[in-house]
Amino acid sequence: MNEVIKNKAEIDAMIRAAQIIDDTYDAVLDTIKEGDTEKGVADFIEGFVLMQGASGLSFETIVAFGKGGAEPHHVPTDCKLEKGMLVTIDMGAVYNGYCSDFTRTFAFGEISEKQRSIYEIVRQSQKFGVKAVKAGMDCAELDKVCRDYIEGNGYGEYFIHTTGHGVGKLVHESPRVGKNSTDVLENNMVITIEPGIYLPDEMGVRIEDMVIVGVEGAVSRHSTELIVINR
Repeated sequence: MNEVIKNKAEIDAMIRAAQIIDDTYDAVLDTIKEGDTEKGVADFIEGFVLMQGASGLSFETIVAFGKGGAEPHHVPTDCKLEKGMLVTIDMGAVYNGYCSDFTRTFAFGEISEKQRSIYEIVRQSQKFGVKAVKAGMDCAELDKVCRDYIEGNGYGEYFIHTTGHGVGKLVHESPRVGKNSTDVLENNMVITIEPGIYLPDEMGVRIEDMVIVGVEGAVSRHSTELIVINR
């Protein structure tokens, strides 16, 4: 069997890895506060993930405040959280040898109409992508679903990476969901859908879910509606 096609035990492990990250995200939302640093939040995430029974992280956690969100692979710094910032967190756990991958962007304090507008464009793009996933679909076509929506709203040049990738024992594996991909989706592949918009030196938004091809909807239980934390 092609290793990109996952069996039930493999899928169950990835679902558990995703549940650990869902619980971790809840803990972040419950505890994050003004003055926290990106590094501090990343350290909290790692500790919480391990306490939930994961064997490790799928990759080094990305925590990006404000302008840091404009970098898709931002490395956490000592930047402090302030009101009016968007926060992007990209994280994953390893459970029984299999990975999860999850990204959300939320608001800390009230944000501008521009920030809200860009968030909603990414959210709709991601929603359309998740809904479009089906066996037999060309991965390039799936990428186009997300990319066309962002381009149609005037931000195409700021969607600077592929729409997604396969997940399994490695957090990045086949298939590749990009505009030049020749891969085709098959049932029981596990892929990500993660469009984003990145405005240099200003802000960024990415929303990511894992999807099991042949199973409707995303693996995560978390909505993609904008969360605004006021405290």
